[in-house]
Amino acid sequence: MKKGIFYILFLITVFVFSQTISAQVIDNSSTFKTLPAKSDFRFQYDNDFFTHADRYYSQGLSFEFVHPGLKKNPLTKLLIKPANSNISYGIGLNVFGYTPTSILSVNILYSDRPYAAALTIKTFSAATDSILNRRISSAFNIGVIGPAALGDEIQTNIHKWLKNPLPKGWHTQIQNDLILNYQVNYEQKLIASTGHFLLNGAGELRLGTLDTRLSGGLNFMAGNFNDPYAGVSGLKKQVEYFFYAQARGHLVGYDASLQGGIFNRHDPYIISSNDVERLSFQADAGIVVNLKKIYLSYSQSFIITEFKSGKNHRWGGFSVGFAL
Repeated sequence: MKKGIFYILFLITVFVFSQTISAQVIDNSSTFKTLPAKSDFRFQYDNDFFTHADRYYSQGLSFEFVHPGLKKNPLTKLLIKPANSNISYGIGLNVFGYTPTSILSVNILYSDRPYAAALTIKTFSAATDSILNRRISSAFNIGVIGPAALGDEIQTNIHKWLKNPLPKGWHTQIQNDLILNYQVNYEQKLIASTGHFLLNGAGELRLGTLDTRLSGGLNFMAGNFNDPYAGVSGLKKQVEYFFYAQARGHLVGYDASLQGGIFNRHDPYIISSNDVERLSFQADAGIVVNLKKIYLSYSQSFIITEFKSGKNHRWGGFSVGFAL
């Protein structure tokens, strides 16, 4: 049994480090990102600075707050609430920025990625069933893509702080448009060695004006951890540390960060629908440490081209969380 588990672990690791990611929105719905508390606050920051690059998915900021009282949020009526599940509720703020391969040109770089920024407010839930060993997460995002998302201001100030060259092309970014997006994630335990290894099957559906796609794949955790399907009442280990990796394939229907918003079609430059790659793959790998009430994580992500003239790309990110 142990040999079989480690063989599967090896195969998934090889697959993960040879594949890609198609959409770079920070997502904490997976079991390997569980913060073991009824109430918590989490911050995550992504940047290609961690991989000595400065193109495509350039930066991401996420703030999330989970609390039982958020069940009263009227928007939770839009979320999925399966019976016989332990359900947590949260809200979040996400900001993402995208740039072409060079930020030093004031002119549009045709056949390259357009400048784009998105800002969303998220209402979400995670329903964990300890009997069926599954998790169903859902989220509703409302926000804006365009200058109102402050991508120019955020990247410019970060580059000033790091004493890096300043971006010169944000005036060509995708223009303001409305974001309304709904997301459902399904995760199912497949193989487990209690507290040391966990293999899940995972599926995802995103539908809306930011991105529309269908995804499926596998993820695993290896190390020392509590069963994420057991809930807070099943916590036995005060300290957790583990490695995780995931690999998923995507069928992409629409990506506003490439193609522009649905309603406002007056963008200086976008990628045409015919040039968007409809099939892609996602890969992430990282390390997590939970020290009682403090959650720490570092990850690396990888991407091949999202459009026909694009290039491969990777970036890093770190996350800090606190149980309240």
